[in-house]
Amino acid sequence: MEIDITSFFENAEPWKFSHSIAEGGPSAGSDTWRAALSEAAEAPLLKTPEALDALRGWARSSGGWEKDEIDAWSADECNALFIQLVSGDMREAGLDEQFADEIDWTDYDRRAEAGQIAGTIFKSGEAIYYSLSD
Repeated sequence: MEIDITSFFENAEPWKFSHSIAEGGPSAGSDTWRAALSEAAEAPLLKTPEALDALRGWARSSGGWEKDEIDAWSADECNALFIQLVSGDMREAGLDEQFADEIDWTDYDRRAEAGQIAGTIFKSGEAIYYSLSD
């Protein structure tokens, strides 16, 4: 499923939602989770039951959580996890260091095809999407 992340992509500070202990100190995990939960409550990216189900499907396929745990997540928790996922992929690709209109999407695609980055983000027209699949 493709999720429109245009507003988040253009306005968010991905570091707030995804950084390591080396970058943010020992409370990095709780700090980024709290920030993502706050952002999720204010501006959710997963706005439909189908989008929430897509995130849950992705989580099940990752093997990182048990089915019962995933099924118990609230919409805010699903959105917070998605915000962290998007932020991490943006940071990995260096997309958080450029303005949206300065990004070389051809180079991004080349790096994705070479396995250097996840390649989950793409531009179509003026919109920017995240490809969420399990």
